[in-house]
Amino acid sequence: MNTGLIMSFDFGTKKIGVAIGQRVTGTATPLSIIRVENGVPDWNSLENLIAQWQPEQIVVGLPLNMDDSQSKMSKQALWFSSELENRFGLPTSNVDERLSTFEARQISLKKRNEGERVQLDDIVAALILESWLRDKD
Repeated sequence: MNTGLIMSFDFGTKKIGVAIGQRVTGTATPLSIIRVENGVPDWNSLENLIAQWQPEQIVVGLPLNMDDSQSKMSKQALWFSSELENRFGLPTSNVDERLSTFEARQISLKKRNEGERVQLDDIVAALILESWLRDKD
């Protein structure tokens, strides 16, 4: 199915940020935050989101060290990416997410000043996806 939609994830050991975007506009929107319990993602919630949005591609942020080396968290994000691909049969890519949390904090500060309630994880997922979309052009 060619929906043009791409779903992205900011993997964490306590929560996973989710965003949805599209190739046509090159933009992404924060979508949801999924809980992780004892290191295990809420696969039912992930399955429901994927069934609802029917993305054609998945992108997972890869937290690298500033010297390009992998960290313990990188290995966990790669495991999560592989699990998504195996469970849902969708092509999955990883993208360097360095500095995306810093950028998300800047965005969230602005939103908080405007009176919005903000969490970072889904904003980070949107930034990860927009970065991937820019690199694909």
